[in-house]
Amino acid sequence: MLSAELIQEGLVSGFLISNYWKTPEIEGISAARSISFWRSFVLMNMSNRRRFLQQAGLSAFSLCLPRSYAEATATQLARSTPEAQGVASAGILDFLKAIEKEKMELHSFMMLRRGQVIAEGWWQPYGPELVHTMYSMSKSFTSTAIGFAVGEGKLSVEDKVISFFPADLPEKISEHLAAMRIKDLLTMSTGNEKEPTQAVVKEENWVRAFLAQNIAHQPGTQFMYNSAATYMCSAIVQKVTGQSVLDYLTPRLFMPLGIHGMKWETCPRGINTGGWGLSIQTEGMAKFGQLLLQKGQWKGKPILSPAWIEEATSFHIQQPGGDKPDRPKAKNDWLQGYGYQFWRCQGTAFRGDGAFGQYTIVLPEQDAVIVMTSENKNMQGQLDLVWKHLLPAMDAKDERPADLGSLKELKRSFPKGSPTSPEAERITGKTFKLEKNDLGLTDIAFTQEKGKWLFSSGAHHVACGLDSWHLGQAAFPGTPPRLISGGKPKQPVPSKIAACATWIDETTLQMTWRYYETPHSDTLTCHFEGDAVTITFLNSITAMNPKAKDPRLPLKGSIV
Repeated sequence: MLSAELIQEGLVSGFLISNYWKTPEIEGISAARSISFWRSFVLMNMSNRRRFLQQAGLSAFSLCLPRSYAEATATQLARSTPEAQGVASAGILDFLKAIEKEKMELHSFMMLRRGQVIAEGWWQPYGPELVHTMYSMSKSFTSTAIGFAVGEGKLSVEDKVISFFPADLPEKISEHLAAMRIKDLLTMSTGNEKEPTQAVVKEENWVRAFLAQNIAHQPGTQFMYNSAATYMCSAIVQKVTGQSVLDYLTPRLFMPLGIHGMKWETCPRGINTGGWGLSIQTEGMAKFGQLLLQKGQWKGKPILSPAWIEEATSFHIQQPGGDKPDRPKAKNDWLQGYGYQFWRCQGTAFRGDGAFGQYTIVLPEQDAVIVMTSENKNMQGQLDLVWKHLLPAMDAKDERPADLGSLKELKRSFPKGSPTSPEAERITGKTFKLEKNDLGLTDIAFTQEKGKWLFSSGAHHVACGLDSWHLGQAAFPGTPPRLISGGKPKQPVPSKIAACATWIDETTLQMTWRYYETPHSDTLTCHFEGDAVTITFLNSITAMNPKAKDPRLPLKGSIV
């Protein structure tokens, strides 16, 4: 159990190496056994588990019990230890120390070797059962849907894009538009004059908007990152199958791999956004990477064509760019070539990735998969630490577990301040009438309860812990932060929020809201002066760019 001090510091909720022990008793358990047996087994072995974690320097951890052992073993990847799979645990912990030193924010980490999970962790309040927004990591799944459709004879990558949408074509079809193939969508070489996504998502009919864009170059000749092109792949899958990409992939990919709970945003016409918008669990990403590593085989059965995986992950087009003073081209993971919605990496690796550090890295030469979810603007720096620490760990000769006792716990951002203030008693239970604002809010109330502050406005309520994250959900206007408007629900929907509050001075209450199924968070600063309050917003996307401003104007109000 996490101590209050560790929770207050926002420390890692569980970095577990060799998380599941194998014993004859457990391996022989019947499918009919209930969770009570599993819980009893864990409690019986807790002293041994605690001793192992203390030896590993990992005493701060949270244990997530599956609904039943039979269900867990049916859907989870196998677990092992780093040394048992030829990996030095010291290298893994060096990686985590480096992540902390560079102040990179990871939300989860999972490492597989030889098909088994050898290290995994989720930083509180993120957890193994929670999905996480993937941003452009979604593109690799859309590519895979195309691969299934190719295998079923529903289309070919050489098919012309315009052939699927006769009702949405512009009045005049240019030679370049007519020549555009599915392959050009997959390789981001459509020939667009400029990246079209922002223009496309402003319209109701995204397909028609995409086809109306100027195609200035011969398709297939120039790389330009193009999320709308991936959306077109999604639209084509839906056109030829009658199903969204999510529905199409569910029986073909997600169910065979035991992946559940995934969500995918849609355009106004009900087509999955394709290039972004997928939310999936960390282990779901790991299973996807392992399937690619195994050339489409899963538990001895063919799931996806190995020829397609080879084609999709191979070099097809070179990104523009060369050597820079601070980084040669050979060390730039965005200049190693591009496949079908997969990036080539340094060496023989390839990856799917998404904004802010959502990674599935496949290393065929090392028989390994590395998965991370994050909110980190230095994505190349994140990969550099993988190459520096994790790659050499797989070649280490020392099979002795490292002495990890000196490992410092990994911290997550938690505001520093005081749990109370002289101002607290004066404002608690008071309602502040707000001036007219873009969020459509009319009043705000602050109520201090035992161990938390309750922030309320009409039907919206967010409880903020004073010494821990308080978990809840709300559909507060203007939340959660997002990088792209396309796919955003027309009406606010409840988001899972982990919230905390602290007084940063006697008249200023600061709240942090983590939307823990996304990479992002909000900081609300509430300054009280007499009977007046001013609430300013700063989302974590804006905070990464000192020149940017949060789109939400401050809320101003007075006590009723």
